[in-house]
Amino acid sequence: MSGPDASGRSAGPGRAGFEEFVAARRQALLRTAYLLTGSHDDAEDLVQVALVKAVPHWGRIAHHPEPYVRTILARESVSRWRRRRWREVPTEVLPDRVAPPGVDRSDGLDLRAALALLAPRQRAVVVLRYYEDLTERQTADALGVSVGTVKSQARDALARLRTLVPGLDDETATTRG
Repeated sequence: MSGPDASGRSAGPGRAGFEEFVAARRQALLRTAYLLTGSHDDAEDLVQVALVKAVPHWGRIAHHPEPYVRTILARESVSRWRRRRWREVPTEVLPDRVAPPGVDRSDGLDLRAALALLAPRQRAVVVLRYYEDLTERQTADALGVSVGTVKSQARDALARLRTLVPGLDDETATTRG
């Protein structure tokens, strides 16, 4: 049996190919959705919506479905945020800064919590560029924006993350070096 490989390529356009893709890539899609939403429940819902939206196009995307599904995840996440922001009232005030690494973070946020403080498009750019390791062009295509928008959103998002997590550059340098 030939199922989807690590890049999301599938066996073919039939129902079996779709089921193989879902079985092989569901966890990766959930991880991306969680990073986009910051909630396990919302991530599950987002993946379900993306897969339902992908089904009608399966015959066309079956041989390389992951970029298409990832695009749906990112766009749907931003759209959901736009719809929700008018209905939800924040119940708590979040701090402007988080404690640096090695400091008690009982009152602060970690990188994942700081990521949740970014605007949805900025969060989508960071997730696709740095967690999913897409190029600027691939990220732009997934979000339906220009490469320049990806660059400026990434710059602004990283600046905001550096403000929220002051030791982020030090921590990144020591883990990569």
